[in-house]
Amino acid sequence: MSKLPEHPENQPSSPDLAKSRPANSEQAITSAGVVTKGQLVRDVVLYSVARLLLVVVIGGIIIGGGKLAGTEVPLLVAALFAVLIALPLSLALFGKLRKRVNLGIAAVDAQRRADRDDLRAKLRGDQR
Repeated sequence: MSKLPEHPENQPSSPDLAKSRPANSEQAITSAGVVTKGQLVRDVVLYSVARLLLVVVIGGIIIGGGKLAGTEVPLLVAALFAVLIALPLSLALFGKLRKRVNLGIAAVDAQRRADRDDLRAKLRGDQR
């Protein structure tokens, strides 16, 4: 079994599918409902800030632990280790938020792809 590549010329044209999409290109449909680009931006910013805060907290713990041990830990070394520790830890701690971001990106991308295919169909002169 071979799959056809995802090119508009290989996709069947469905007038019913085009009518079921929202007219607003700011929205994308998911199985759970509608995801707007604004919600996606909010989720991405929230996830990024959470990861940065985790790096800062771990860096503070490393520097504080060094001071408690009676040694000076350079900021660059603490930051490097904080980033290395925070990478896998953020995947575990913020998994739900990461999945929400991934679903939002997929939904917006699917809507963008559908809008592009609709525009190409209109340019070819296909009727809706």
